[in-house]
Amino acid sequence: MDAFTDNLWLATLRPVDQKRLAPHLHERPFDPGLMLYDIGEAVDAVWFPLHGVVSLMTVVGDDRAVETAAIGREGLVGVTCGPMNGRAATRAVCQIEGVAACCPADVFADLLHQSAPMRVALSRFTEGLMAQVQQSAACNAQHRLDQRLARWLLTTHDRTDSDRLELTQADVADMLGVRRATVSEVSAELEGRGLIRRGRGWVCVTDRKALEAAACGCYGLMRGVMADLGLPQTVEA
Repeated sequence: MDAFTDNLWLATLRPVDQKRLAPHLHERPFDPGLMLYDIGEAVDAVWFPLHGVVSLMTVVGDDRAVETAAIGREGLVGVTCGPMNGRAATRAVCQIEGVAACCPADVFADLLHQSAPMRVALSRFTEGLMAQVQQSAACNAQHRLDQRLARWLLTTHDRTDSDRLELTQADVADMLGVRRATVSEVSAELEGRGLIRRGRGWVCVTDRKALEAAACGCYGLMRGVMADLGLPQTVEA
């Protein structure tokens, strides 16, 4: 794999910055459920997904958590607002199996200090990430579960290489912060409309355009924000 091709954020960097970063990148696979870091923990590495999806989870009490952002090959995990946040404000959990190029956090911070264009690229990404978090919070509070589920499936589908998503009903319920039985009921409704198919441990997107029509407006709004910020997207806007 070529990190500077497979990760779209890395691909936007100037050749000189790619050259400085390249010796410090090491590939690491990740499996579903792997926690990269938890709230309050020191972040010792920056992850650049080449394939797969990582969820940023906000804990809401009793160790229950809900997804507030998803990151795939369009971005990086381990940096939030500012040049470097040494301790995690969210929980990062691998959602879809994949592999990432990793860089020690202190090295990445040094490289940022040396390069104004890298700092600008990171600022654009963190602004887009913050917008995603804010939109997710509003969506979770205001929209019907069928709309939220359609939106969530689209954002995950955007970040994978296949129409088939290796996810269980429990996985989806955890991401949306609802009961598994409720997700099963709403998923069956979407399946009955021909938008998705389901099996044991997987969901397949069968009619993406119809799924987009079924989602709330949050999905399109976030696509527009990403485009306005000039951020790379895994599916063309």
